[in-house]
Amino acid sequence: MSNTFGKNIKVSIFGQSHSPAVGVTVYGLPAGQTIDFDQLQAFLQRRMPGRGAFTTERKEPDVPEFIAGLNDGVTCGTPLTAIIRNTDVRSSDYDQIKDVPRPSHADFTAHVKYGNHHDVRGGGAFSGRLTAPLCIAGGICLQLLKQKNISVAAHIKQIGSENDQSFDPVNVGEKDFGTLEKADFPVLDKDAGTRMLEAISTAKQAGDSLGGIVECAVTGMPAGIGEPMFDGMENRLACVLFGIPAVKGVEFGSGFASAGSKGSEHNDAFIIKDGTVQTRTNNHGGILGGITSGMPVIFRVVFKPVPSIAMEQDSVSLSRKEEVKLKISGRHDPCIVPRAVPCVEAAAAIAIYDALLD
Repeated sequence: MSNTFGKNIKVSIFGQSHSPAVGVTVYGLPAGQTIDFDQLQAFLQRRMPGRGAFTTERKEPDVPEFIAGLNDGVTCGTPLTAIIRNTDVRSSDYDQIKDVPRPSHADFTAHVKYGNHHDVRGGGAFSGRLTAPLCIAGGICLQLLKQKNISVAAHIKQIGSENDQSFDPVNVGEKDFGTLEKADFPVLDKDAGTRMLEAISTAKQAGDSLGGIVECAVTGMPAGIGEPMFDGMENRLACVLFGIPAVKGVEFGSGFASAGSKGSEHNDAFIIKDGTVQTRTNNHGGILGGITSGMPVIFRVVFKPVPSIAMEQDSVSLSRKEEVKLKISGRHDPCIVPRAVPCVEAAAAIAIYDALLD
């Protein structure tokens, strides 16, 4: 199973949603790096389940236990390993899933690949629960990037048909990041956030779910990071971002909208500002030819609606080879997008820190 990412640092995630614990091992972290554990815990709490009316009722404290790689809270050069214990599981909720796969979930493909030996409880290794250890590694990388004056922040761009304002691709900065840091709901426009919450509530009451988009910005990124072709900065970011369950698309800069533009409209003119080469606009999203340009790195990540919904759905019995109806019970988010925001930041931080070590 492919559960490791990285070239200079390697992040290896392990565990299942209902196993005794989930965890992460990070190879290659430089020795002598101090970790702010309070700051890391605050970051983990942003994706923690059971924190509001519109998240799963599963309650997990998500306190990491570091079992290797630290000496008095400082990295010591050996692989860093941390676990988070799973304490609130209800495995019986998934009994029927062993034979009747959820539409649009990995239940069926995992059954085919692993010969029905996979763990279906809570989604097993395909669960969003695995983003908790991802956020441990990413939260540490965020702190290391901050030491280099590189900041990563994301917000909810869209839930259902409701949209937040976008980051200014040229002038995004600490003011925007400060607004998001203080917000209970990670949006730039509070009114948009209110509409999003209402849309989630409506979907939940109907037994349905919603998808959405998370927009992320990276500031302070120096020019010249990345490689052409298969090891470009977009490649590395996309690779780790698609490791987040439910991600169905990633776009950089103006993304798919650029298909409707002319070159004269889409090209970013070069200018000299504060003695450095910059661009007047940032349709390229801070990356050209796989290499960072020095402009803010801007990208958006699409999340599909949660497959586990309360409405009756059409499925099949794998053992009887016949079509059946499926009614899912258990505890599930009606929309994972709000909890996915720190996951996107974590994934981006891992990819960027890894690339900086080239």
